[in-house]
Amino acid sequence: MKKLIDLSHTVENGMITYRGLPAPIICDYLSREASRSHYAEGTTFHIGKIEMVANTGTYIDSPFHRYAEGKDLSQLALESIADLEGVLFQVDAASRSIGPEVFQGSDVQGKAVLVNTDWSRHWGTDHYFEGHPFLTAKAAQWLKDAGAKLVGIDSLNIDDTSTGKRPVHSILLGADIPIVEHMCHLEQLSNSTFRFHAVPVKVKQFGTFPVRAYAVTETQ
Repeated sequence: MKKLIDLSHTVENGMITYRGLPAPIICDYLSREASRSHYAEGTTFHIGKIEMVANTGTYIDSPFHRYAEGKDLSQLALESIADLEGVLFQVDAASRSIGPEVFQGSDVQGKAVLVNTDWSRHWGTDHYFEGHPFLTAKAAQWLKDAGAKLVGIDSLNIDDTSTGKRPVHSILLGADIPIVEHMCHLEQLSNSTFRFHAVPVKVKQFGTFPVRAYAVTETQ
């Protein structure tokens, strides 16, 4: 039997995904009450409006996020972001930096590589923004050379944010490997065979967008 596991945070009015970036504003464009005058008696509709930056909630980065000539969201092949064979790596968040030794010896060719640090347990708290675990440049280079198709993580950023350098984004996106950040519930994939999906809206000249990331597991 198949089981679907949601790996995304819920986008809510006023929530903060990343310090320094504005929270989403979710409101009515047309309320149900206001819509009454447009339709037959007893018929109402709601049209919502959302104002948000691209990096909101659980989101995917396309190469355009880092490189002006890189593929934007509209140019991502579905084969690179949907129905991917997945592989999960559990790491100790206390170590912070995640090196290539975590992945060495594993087959990641053509797969979605998901890194579970258990950092998502801090979502919605101040602690989430401080001291998050991240991949090293050497880890990113190993994943690129090993043929990973997509890389996801459940922490604030896949890179160390203590400096302005972003080597993991640079290496992976430079190789057309999308990145998914701020994931959750990855622990539910432990010891499972799964397929991974993280499809954003198809927008031109846009590098990042929220996704409803999920996995389809096979249960006995």
